[in-house]
Amino acid sequence: MSYAIQAEGLIKRFKETEALAGVDLTARTGSVLGLLGPNGAGKTTAVRIFATLLTPDGGRATVAGHDVVREAGKVRSLIGLTGQYAAVDENLTGTENLLLIGRLLGLPRRESKARAGELLDRFQLSDAAGRAVKTFSGGMRRRLDLAASLVGRPSILFLDEPTTGLDPHSRGELWDMLRALVADGATALLTTQYLNEADQLADDIVVVDKGRVIAEGTPDALKSEVGGQVLQVRPVAPQDLARTRALVAETAGSQTQTEGESVTVPVNDAELMPAVVRRLDREGIAVGELTLRRSSLDEVFLALTGHRAEPAQDSGRPDESAREAEEARHAVDGTEREKAVSST
Repeated sequence: MSYAIQAEGLIKRFKETEALAGVDLTARTGSVLGLLGPNGAGKTTAVRIFATLLTPDGGRATVAGHDVVREAGKVRSLIGLTGQYAAVDENLTGTENLLLIGRLLGLPRRESKARAGELLDRFQLSDAAGRAVKTFSGGMRRRLDLAASLVGRPSILFLDEPTTGLDPHSRGELWDMLRALVADGATALLTTQYLNEADQLADDIVVVDKGRVIAEGTPDALKSEVGGQVLQVRPVAPQDLARTRALVAETAGSQTQTEGESVTVPVNDAELMPAVVRRLDREGIAVGELTLRRSSLDEVFLALTGHRAEPAQDSGRPDESAREAEEARHAVDGTEREKAVSST
């Protein structure tokens, strides 16, 4: 089997904090690997190492067979990176942003212009190509940011929570674009706190917590092995929700969750569903919906980590300042940037 991304015993420390404590993972060529975990679990640190922005303190990582430390230049020529926040220049137009990236990558001016037009059309940004990016919506900025990561035609993409803060429609648009890229042969490593996103896009999933891999497999395999089944009950009268939750918890003898106007509980006994129905009937609670379903990925995440996934915030994690300093050393020098802009 061909692997586009591999890590063996990956270790990274920031002073007293061990961000990665021996991570092993692989991403099959032409697939999407979902890297999941709580905030501060080490996901972004792993992405930065694969993208050659950080140097590991131990272990080994390869991208397309190239060592990320010894062959960093080769790795950078093969990858595209999209972070949690759009990295495009707000004062430039959409076209100018892509031309800038092309020129910095060493593409001839004509080829850069052609590639910019191709990507703007592909990402449905042609009509706004001449506008300053500061006038773009959040979804348009994210699409442009993803387009910028594709200027060099990378075969491997690192997407670090790329849809954070987007509305459902914009998120769906990016999903479709990522599916198309993978269908064309690209490989993607995706970190996300939207677990339905991982469920929709990922061929394989690795869950990390406190810098260690705690589970891995396909979404379906994780649901079957970790989550089992879930009983979902929705009372007809919303005011009965609290009493329904208490009765279900008492009958099941396990913790329940409230999702909207429904109560959910893990099912480990085939007799639980009829027992709940009888109990609710005796108490005079009318049921509008009663469903036995397989666990969602969110419920698997809860079972593995002890809490639900939460969208990333500026958390001030121990690795933040070190990561920013490292990225600053890799940033394009202001003078070179000005030259690239003027040459476009």
